[in-house]
Amino acid sequence: MKMKWTVALIAIFLASWIGVAQQTVPFQGNIPVAPTGLANRPLPKLPMEFDTGEGQRIRVSVVARGLTFPWSMTFLPDGSMLVTERTGKLRIIRNGALDPQPIAGVPASRYAGRSGDPGAVHGLMDIALHPQFAQNQLVYLSYTKSLDANRGTNAVARGRWDGKALTDVRDIFVAQGTGNGLGAARIAFGRDGMLYMTNGGNDPQDPKNHGGKLLRLRDDGTVPPDNPFVGREGYKPEIFSMGHRTSLGLAIHPGTGEVWQNENGPNGGDEINIIRAGRNYGWPIVSFGRTYPGPWQAERPTHEKFETPVVFWMPSIAVSGMTFYTGSKLSKWKGDVFVGSLRTGEIPGTGHLERILFNEKMEELRRESLLVELRQRIRDVRQGPDELLYVLTDAEDGAVLKIEPVQ
Repeated sequence: MKMKWTVALIAIFLASWIGVAQQTVPFQGNIPVAPTGLANRPLPKLPMEFDTGEGQRIRVSVVARGLTFPWSMTFLPDGSMLVTERTGKLRIIRNGALDPQPIAGVPASRYAGRSGDPGAVHGLMDIALHPQFAQNQLVYLSYTKSLDANRGTNAVARGRWDGKALTDVRDIFVAQGTGNGLGAARIAFGRDGMLYMTNGGNDPQDPKNHGGKLLRLRDDGTVPPDNPFVGREGYKPEIFSMGHRTSLGLAIHPGTGEVWQNENGPNGGDEINIIRAGRNYGWPIVSFGRTYPGPWQAERPTHEKFETPVVFWMPSIAVSGMTFYTGSKLSKWKGDVFVGSLRTGEIPGTGHLERILFNEKMEELRRESLLVELRQRIRDVRQGPDELLYVLTDAEDGAVLKIEPVQ
């Protein structure tokens, strides 16, 4: 009898302890309010040197700063760098110096909210050069286009670079059915010469609109005749794949030419996917993540009707820009995939750069978190023509950083 009473008292104590120990987390719009203990830290004084897992010691330095929420970057043949800002400006960095004057000719974009805030509208987003840029000087921009005072959608504009400004700028594609245009839109040219576009928004399982799809376009914005749903009733012909959540990363595999895409899960379940024509990637029916209040998004994380990611994260790292490293300057990282992180585990101030090593079958072997000490939101990562890595910090005083080996 004494043993039974002891067990009962312990159970009552544990129940009482658990009840008082568990914190009540405030919510806003069904999303937990993020803690601020590590948030909004300024960029530390650079350069800094770091040891890394593969024995690749690196130096991180500032190329340019003073950018307002930079989103994407690309390199011109002369080595100059074009950088987009969410606020609607296109900037150029020449010989390591940021030109104080924005580039003229950029289409007006709809922008609202600070980066990372719920409901923020992306504004001016990605930039890509035409595969034959040296001959035609064509530049492509994805941006949030206003439809009226309260609504927007994603669009792609094309203009011609004259060395100082964009000319003959016009929309070549405007998405339909993306809700309020809150989703992101990365763009990249494939080995087939087609323009691939990620498109956020609502209804990723509805083939009658572009929301939550990856799209495939000709370089003039028209539909390629070999797209998987061309001529199929009830399907938008631009759709290449379906079932995607917010996608902030898009890269072409340098060996196979496959389209690799990453997307943010809810609370957990960020993914990297290899895109196959006509396939469905499952959102919101399947996911490795939890809903923001805590329950799992789906009873099963995947099943045979949907494609399984090649990499996933639990907890989320808020995946952003993505690139394959093919150079020799950072030789121990050759062939690795790099992904930006905006924050880890829903805690602001924990962004970093993630490195993923694959085997020859592109199966994941290991990961490494880099630049954690900087406590910055990493929005994009690109390999430069000098075979070094460049990253963008997503901040009101944003910067372009360079990663190089320490000799």
